[in-house]
Amino acid sequence: MKKIIYYMLVTTGLMMQSCQQKSEKTEETMPPIKEVFASYYEERLPLYPLEATMNGDNRYNDRMSEDLSQAGKAKATAFYKKYQDELAKYDREKLTGEEKVSWDLLQWECNINLEGLKYPIELMPINQIFSTHLMIGQMASGSSLQPFKTVKDYDNWLKRVDGFVVWCDTAVVNMRKGIKTGYVLPASLIKKMIPQFSDMDHGPVKDHLFYSPVKNFPKDFSAEDKARLEKEYAAMVESKIIPTFQKMHVFIEKEYLPAGRKTNGFDALPNGKAIYDYYIKYYTTTEMTADEIHQIGLKEVARISGEMEKVKEQVGFKGDLKSFFNDVRNNKKLMPFKSAEEVIANFNKIHERMKPNLKKLFELTPKTPFEVRRTEAFREASASAEYNPGLPDGSRPGVFYVPVPDAKEYNTVSDESLFLHEAIPGHHYQISLQQENEGLPEFRKNLWYSAYGEGWALYTESLGKELGLYTDPYQYFGMLSAEMHRAIRLVVDTGLHSKGWTREQAIQYSLDHEAESEESITAEVERYMAGAGQALSYKIGQLKIRELRSKAEKEMGDKFSIREFHKLVLESGCVPLKLLEDKINTWIAGK
Repeated sequence: MKKIIYYMLVTTGLMMQSCQQKSEKTEETMPPIKEVFASYYEERLPLYPLEATMNGDNRYNDRMSEDLSQAGKAKATAFYKKYQDELAKYDREKLTGEEKVSWDLLQWECNINLEGLKYPIELMPINQIFSTHLMIGQMASGSSLQPFKTVKDYDNWLKRVDGFVVWCDTAVVNMRKGIKTGYVLPASLIKKMIPQFSDMDHGPVKDHLFYSPVKNFPKDFSAEDKARLEKEYAAMVESKIIPTFQKMHVFIEKEYLPAGRKTNGFDALPNGKAIYDYYIKYYTTTEMTADEIHQIGLKEVARISGEMEKVKEQVGFKGDLKSFFNDVRNNKKLMPFKSAEEVIANFNKIHERMKPNLKKLFELTPKTPFEVRRTEAFREASASAEYNPGLPDGSRPGVFYVPVPDAKEYNTVSDESLFLHEAIPGHHYQISLQQENEGLPEFRKNLWYSAYGEGWALYTESLGKELGLYTDPYQYFGMLSAEMHRAIRLVVDTGLHSKGWTREQAIQYSLDHEAESEESITAEVERYMAGAGQALSYKIGQLKIRELRSKAEKEMGDKFSIREFHKLVLESGCVPLKLLEDKINTWIAGK
């Protein structure tokens, strides 16, 4: 018996030694983790070709994504599971500090995307504001994300349009299935989509948006190439784009609109609570509940209302705050412009005024060029001001788009805070620095977490006085109004999607607490209805960054440096809020 036991112990010891040797050998022969990060980036791009184009990678400019098809969802699911398995092969504790951050980010990406792929959100594939057909329309103009510099670029677009036609056909199939299974948009949103399609469903061909690129050929194109492309683009518009938009127009107006929901929030959809909880997690990068966020919103609305009262008294307005909102909305002194060009020029003046103070707050500044443009006419009526990223090589500037449907009615009250948010030092600084950072793996250079990105942009609005702005109390009130707008979002978004609020109730709550026009507020509320959870990210992210700055200022005292704080926040690019908090806490402890 003793011999048997001895033999077993020796055999077990030899087996353990062999396993350990194999494990050590496996770890030695494993490729560096950076190769996993690189292959993830390369394999992901073909799944999201529009995103690749946005990021300046032109290899897939002739493709459309398969995100609406079951085959496309299966490919994406297999892809993220593969990289979950790849990450599991590495001992995170043996990685360097920045490798650990990348490991955590890739793990988050795989987990959050796999969770989202479980829900049938492809059955509501289009809406009036966050939608592929609008992005394709921007690209079709020839002056947006899709490049039109070479003959190959022009041919790529013809192929991508073929894919867009298929995408639209798949969208109709999915929406019909959504009608049958209860996944359908509210009727109030569907109505807003009808003109987006009807505006594109007819000629003249040479006046059509999709014909635009051939009106602006590069000078080095040959006469033969120009003649061929003019012919092919005319045929594309006449035989593909116009019929596709006609079909979409008829379907949406005659079939989809009558089936539209009278309800407003995601909680009215099958499994809607779970879907909304997912969107909260996706957009805020937290585990917060809808109720928690709703309560934070109510507290912030009350706090900012108190600050607004102070401005009202400062300017000598007699009356309550709601009356002051109405006065600001309709104050002709705040509507000084007669043309869209004057609106754009005012934003450039704001930029010039703040330039001398930027270096006091920022050690890191981007090289990517920047400009302000008016939003294109085809989407201007339903668009908000927005930022489109540039490219580090300078081939495409970062663009701050400003909608100016009627210059004479354009109210300037939020212009300074809007520029800080959408342009400098908001989105343009953050996104450009992330893209330009050669120390990051490629997959991190274009990562976007709304709570961080939008949180940073909202935080920068509070820097106005430090940058020499907000000397006019109305512009400071504009900043408070913009912050109030984001606080209201916490209340309204959760109200609509988890508490049964109506569209009208949400509009009225907003009118009662901010100075935006009813038209603007209505568009905003309908935006929340279409893109559940996204509007929560701004205030949740801003509150976290402001909390971290206040903590650092308090605990570090004279050792606190605002330039160093901003450098730490910006240098690693977009990260979930927990990772940002850990980084700043480590900095505070080290000081």
